Amino acid sequence: MSVESKKTREACCSKLKLFLASMAFVYFSKAFCGAYMKSSITQIERRFDIPSSLIGVIDGSFEMGNLLVIAFVSYFGAKLHRPRLIGIGCLIMAVGSYLIALPHFFQGEYKYETSMSHSTAVNSSESILPCLSNSTISDEDETPDLAAQAACEKAAGSSMWIYVFLGNMLRGIGETPIMPLGVSYLDDFSKEENTPFYLACIHTVGILGPMFGFMLGSYLAKIYVDVGSVDLDTITINYKDSRWVGAWWLGFIVTGTVVLFSGIPFWFLPKSLPKQGQEQNQNKSTELTPTTEQENFLPEENQDHEEKEKPVTFKELAKDFIPSLRRLFKNSIYSMMILTYLVAVNGFIGMITFKPKFLEQIYGQSASRAIFLIGILNLPAVALGIITGGFILKRFKLGVIGAARVSISASLGAFCLLAVQVFIHCDNSEVGGLTVTYQGAPHVSYNQQSLLSQCNMGCSCSMKHWDPVCAYNGLTYASPCLAGCKTSSGIGKEMVFHNCTCVEEMMTPGMNTSTVLGQCPRRSNCERIFKIYMVLSVVGSFISACGGTPGYIVLLRSIQQDLKSLALGMQTLIVRTLGGIPPPIYFGALIDRTCLKWGTKQCGGRGACRLYDANAFRMTFMGLITGLYFLSNTLWGVLYVKLVRRQKKLALRNQAKENGTDGNNTGNGHANVNITQNKEEMNNESTI
Repeated sequence: MSVESKKTREACCSKLKLFLASMAFVYFSKAFCGAYMKSSITQIERRFDIPSSLIGVIDGSFEMGNLLVIAFVSYFGAKLHRPRLIGIGCLIMAVGSYLIALPHFFQGEYKYETSMSHSTAVNSSESILPCLSNSTISDEDETPDLAAQAACEKAAGSSMWIYVFLGNMLRGIGETPIMPLGVSYLDDFSKEENTPFYLACIHTVGILGPMFGFMLGSYLAKIYVDVGSVDLDTITINYKDSRWVGAWWLGFIVTGTVVLFSGIPFWFLPKSLPKQGQEQNQNKSTELTPTTEQENFLPEENQDHEEKEKPVTFKELAKDFIPSLRRLFKNSIYSMMILTYLVAVNGFIGMITFKPKFLEQIYGQSASRAIFLIGILNLPAVALGIITGGFILKRFKLGVIGAARVSISASLGAFCLLAVQVFIHCDNSEVGGLTVTYQGAPHVSYNQQSLLSQCNMGCSCSMKHWDPVCAYNGLTYASPCLAGCKTSSGIGKEMVFHNCTCVEEMMTPGMNTSTVLGQCPRRSNCERIFKIYMVLSVVGSFISACGGTPGYIVLLRSIQQDLKSLALGMQTLIVRTLGGIPPPIYFGALIDRTCLKWGTKQCGGRGACRLYDANAFRMTFMGLITGLYFLSNTLWGVLYVKLVRRQKKLALRNQAKENGTDGNNTGNGHANVNITQNKEEMNNESTI
């Protein structure tokens, strides 16, 4: 009999380990796919010529998909075959990824915004005259015929972004079962003291997903969108240009396939398992301590909600849904934690969505390098922080109060470093007529007319085009025409523009008055400032992540056993609905307000932003994030006070039981003694 029980225990453990490994892989794959989506935001924005506010709506569609099904999946899914539901979710996520990539195959070749100066005959060495071209202001900037524009937009497939929106929503629907059902399944069948370590392992493996996602995004951002179907020698822009679009679609095919494979093991796992170490727990009362803590830490209520191994009908489940919700939200600790998470996630989602663009505009980094640095520096720091938080909990055997202390300390430390980052920045990129005058002095007011000057007045330039050229004086001009260039030579990326009148104004006679394609690099000290910013950002990411696992344990230990799946599902629903959907939209809309130069669509009309006012962008972006994190820390303080009060009540009740008296009859005369003892217990709890 003992041999059989031993075999049963080994089988149980092996299946639990298989589930643990499968969960780690599926966390990796969903994070891989999600991070790649974040890294491709800039490429998608440029490819479909849409503003940041609309790209925010597309990014938020993932959470919209979650919103549709999360409450029902987390509640009814807990009573059904949880592993199989996770497998179905992975299949839906893969389909969503493939759908996102679909527009690439329906659209024509990418036509980036450019001026007439690039229509150079291949065999000519010197031909087009930018300043003296036949285009006039009235020709270029007049309002196009609406019917012709509608026909052009239809042909160009400008509404194809809807496929990306729907595909991302499908990804959100498919991801829904993974967290609430997976975590509750693991917590139900593993030893309670092992749960923090298992969760830390899963999240640590999961954080590798964003690393690989951002690295894939960085690699593909350097590959031209129409690679294989166009002659790259004819392309006049490179990956550092604000009009460049990388092979964004290819990454969604790769990530969709990885997600598809990650769901396979869940089809072969059982609906339930015996509790890990059940036999030992019956003989060793010391191992029941974490269970006792959780049971005692919860509000007193009927214990009739214990597991009942009788078949339950769908009708009965539906009838119990509203009462279960009511029980859940009567738990003030749970409600407070949801609010705290909600505010913090608003700041985090807004930051991670637009951070690559922030690094591009404030520090002059290319999209590819910005994505790569986030993936190779920030994300490993987050992974190390998560595993460190889990290790601290296990090493010091911290309970709920100890876990809360670790979490709030990490949150405060990260906030302090974030506040310092607000004041670290480079100067605006120097663009003639936009951030500086044509004489190099800082510009006071930004408007379309400021692009015109005495030096280019006779050139009849279009003010809509963004086709930047860099002069040897370090100043960027919006187009060769606006730089007053008379002649050009070379083809493709090697094109050079000569005799530029606007450059002559700032140069001494005899110096080079030519310009080359692309924006000028930032001043040399900007790279040093950028390194300081990245160090602070990486350290802040590590400290913030240290509080992740402890905060999650506080949440888990504050929920009734039978409400765990519902609680995690409702947390995901609320946080993703109010913390995932709005931030990219309102962050994007506010960032759009700092745009200095909008691009022009192929069919006319406003496209994606090409250049931002760096100082206004920084204050808007960092100011919003800092404000949200300040509010989050304030709420953590209120939550900690609530936790300590509940712990004091627990200590009083336990002491009353030990003395053989009713908790209700505890006199005020004993309260001071009990509270003092409880403080000592809490101090011991966090230092053992």
